[in-house]
Amino acid sequence: MFCLHASQADYGRNNDQSTGNENTMMSFKIPLLLIVLGGCASASSIFHLDAQKIKTPPRIDGLIEEIWQHAAIAENFIQYEPKSGRPSETQSRALVMYDAEHLYVAFILWDPQPLTAQLTRRDADLFDDDAVVLLLDTYHDRRSAYFFMTNPLATQTDGRIGDDGRTVDLTWDAPWQCAACGTAFGWTVEMCIPFTSLKYTAGDSINWGINFGRSRRRNLETSFWAGPLDNRFRVSQAATLTGLDLQPPRRRQQIIPYGLSQWQEKQSSAYDAGIDIRYALTPQLSAYATINPDFATIEADQEEINLSRFELRLPEKRQFFIEDNALFRQRIRTFYSRRIPDITVGSKILGKQGAWTLAALAARSEPQQQSTKATYAITRAQKDIFGSSNLAFMLANRNLSGYDQGSASADATLFFSKTLGMTAQLVRSYGHFKQGAWAYFLRPAYDSPTAHFHIRYSHIGENVAENINAIGFIRDDNRRELDSAVEKIYWLKNSAAERIQYESNYNIYWGQNNVLRSWQIDQAVAVEFRNRFALEFVYTEEFKRFEKDFQNRQMGAAIGYNTREFQSAQIGYEFGENYDSDYQLWTAEAAYKVTRKLSLEYELQYLNLVPDPDLESTWIHVIKASQFFAKDLFLRLFLQTNSAIERENIQAVFVYRYQPPFGTIQLAYQRGTAAFGLRSNQGNTLFLKMTHVF
Repeated sequence: MFCLHASQADYGRNNDQSTGNENTMMSFKIPLLLIVLGGCASASSIFHLDAQKIKTPPRIDGLIEEIWQHAAIAENFIQYEPKSGRPSETQSRALVMYDAEHLYVAFILWDPQPLTAQLTRRDADLFDDDAVVLLLDTYHDRRSAYFFMTNPLATQTDGRIGDDGRTVDLTWDAPWQCAACGTAFGWTVEMCIPFTSLKYTAGDSINWGINFGRSRRRNLETSFWAGPLDNRFRVSQAATLTGLDLQPPRRRQQIIPYGLSQWQEKQSSAYDAGIDIRYALTPQLSAYATINPDFATIEADQEEINLSRFELRLPEKRQFFIEDNALFRQRIRTFYSRRIPDITVGSKILGKQGAWTLAALAARSEPQQQSTKATYAITRAQKDIFGSSNLAFMLANRNLSGYDQGSASADATLFFSKTLGMTAQLVRSYGHFKQGAWAYFLRPAYDSPTAHFHIRYSHIGENVAENINAIGFIRDDNRRELDSAVEKIYWLKNSAAERIQYESNYNIYWGQNNVLRSWQIDQAVAVEFRNRFALEFVYTEEFKRFEKDFQNRQMGAAIGYNTREFQSAQIGYEFGENYDSDYQLWTAEAAYKVTRKLSLEYELQYLNLVPDPDLESTWIHVIKASQFFAKDLFLRLFLQTNSAIERENIQAVFVYRYQPPFGTIQLAYQRGTAAFGLRSNQGNTLFLKMTHVF
């Protein structure tokens, strides 16, 4: 038997799955029998669990001990894929109980085959490993939820779910515990979720939504207890955990100060400090304040090739903006947090009260090349309607030198059935232009576990981007756009191919003066074989009108091995015509576990343009390495080059998370700027950063 904790990273499992000794296994089987006898009575009906409160908490070590005989039990998992609605091919059992301060969940997982467990980075996509997932709808609104995942290495992934599974936000982090153990029959897991990490409704006899899931990578099976599901994270189809007796958390505040020292070659030493404060006004509503917040200055944006003529949108990495940033996310992006440079002071209010979800953010900042400070204000109020649907109103504004720019908008997510829905948005922008300031879209869609179809019409006025992009992100305006897409997955029996996925997209838009500006057709087919090889074919034909008319064409193929897991390799080739230039694009990706604790990743992009008047042909290399000494003690190396802009960026970060996930000590070395698309003009630089949690 082996056991992994959230504070450990070692993993040892023999291929014959028999790592335990006879005495250890005997001590395990006795409490397991008690679980079967005591737990079955706790589940009073299908997809319904009665909450079981305990006085003595279990020890979170991955071993299922006698205390778990008091837990409610869920078993007989149902496949989400590949055979939707069929019983899982292996047996899984989930146990749940709670005390005054924590929710406890355990999994007992039978598996006759060797486990797939390679991912060690927090918030990795653990569906690429053998893994388990816990979903908690703490408001029981059947729309939003938290999820917690772990694998046999006790790697942690957590996040938020919104719009009944339509949006998944992996940037949310919280402190919680887990441990995993290998057994002769499979593996076991224990989780401990503090109520202080959650927003929830307090009171007597409270109901939550709950679901348990499992991933098995060898046969691409994903199964859940409550099902069959129409979406992997469909909150409205979760089970009910009833009778919770929950009081407001005793600890209502969280204070996170940080200090940062920087020593750069041929530069004076620099020092910085700041503080973040969180206060729970109620169990459902929290206020946040920040002074000179920590903006993760030592994490680089990865270089990528852009064959379009539009700006690339970069992910947010700054902690102040990350939590519940998905609440501000819309299809027409009226708020893009990376428009706000380093801020001196900021505040947020986030939470839910009854049917209303509230989010507000305010910040003071000094935009680049501006002599005066700017004030940013974003507010959003969302109302639950008609079951799992919602309607929201949002205001995003930047005030610079007394001048306002931004937008007011309304958006809706509507569900007519389990598979039919529609999203819509209406935007009125303001700023330098009053004409051409409206934008809106309508997008009805069909979604099932193996199919998707949508059709979308968008109207974006000719001056919307000029108004909104002070605080939002509009790649291109002056559009009347029609878009449709079809996706279909085919699971095959008794064939060398196991899964075929087809995707097709059609897009066309005119200017507001009825002049055709673009049309585009995309086709893609991906095939996964039972021998672990995978093939993908893509084709794009497009027309673009800028200073003249362009006819672009791209064709490509990729072949990969073991791409359903971390340890994999893939190579791709694409060629065609792009804005009067012939091009070839070679790509390659590989990931390899050198040892149980050392992993390497490599990415290559080679672009060759003929002719190349702007010297955009380039080689981009990206190398990542992670060495784990323990679960919360690790070294990461990041190296990237871009020959077109003579960029060479190297980063090495040594991290000790002594209060995971926020309390850390980081020692980092960097050479070359971390900013996207800039030349490497920064010399050798050393950072020391410490963050503490009170």
